[in-house]
Amino acid sequence: MDHTLKVTNVLADATRYSIYQFITKHNQAVSVTDIASEFGIHPNVARLHLTKLEDVQLLVSSTQKTGKGGRPSRLYHLSENDVSLQFPYRDYHLLARIALESLMELGMEGERVLYSTGFKYGKSLFKQSFGNQNPERLSIEEKISWLQDSAIIIGMFPNFEYVKHKETIFFSLSNCPFKDLAKENPQLVCTMHGFFLEGMMRALFTNIHLKEVHNMMEGCATCSYKAAL
Repeated sequence: MDHTLKVTNVLADATRYSIYQFITKHNQAVSVTDIASEFGIHPNVARLHLTKLEDVQLLVSSTQKTGKGGRPSRLYHLSENDVSLQFPYRDYHLLARIALESLMELGMEGERVLYSTGFKYGKSLFKQSFGNQNPERLSIEEKISWLQDSAIIIGMFPNFEYVKHKETIFFSLSNCPFKDLAKENPQLVCTMHGFFLEGMMRALFTNIHLKEVHNMMEGCATCSYKAAL
């Protein structure tokens, strides 16, 4: 709990919290210069914020040679450690692991239930937002806006692009809310996540084919997909 309090204190600073959100959203290494430029602050102030985020293990840093013979540049990127701030403490990750392992004990039937439930919950997000509204009354742009907002709310940090002449939606996710579990069982969790996303899409588009293009668990910077309408 002492670490939780330290994390809370570090993120209490508005600028520091915004820096952490920025790094999480883009999911790539940044330098002191990058942060100073992005937030319009002095490099020394940017370095202080990054150091404090590293001190509580929200970030980790590494050095990279510039290739110019000068001093190596220090880059900061997200830590692999998940952070959960709850008062009082609740271990929902443990509960998720227990539920997942229980389903795995059921074999193929357990997998089927996991995937169908993921699909159902993805699809139910639309009803939570719009009730009984008919999605056919929404334009493609409105549907994509809803997908963008919903993905942000559940922590995926998405980027959507609609290519009209291809009738295809391309999107990438800079953060996976199931990442910690996915590291333990990537095949099962990533497949479930795919069904969850397909459920979100199917709530808006009756005929759609969703295909995974890149996966963070395979070393890619983002998880990316294309959805043919």
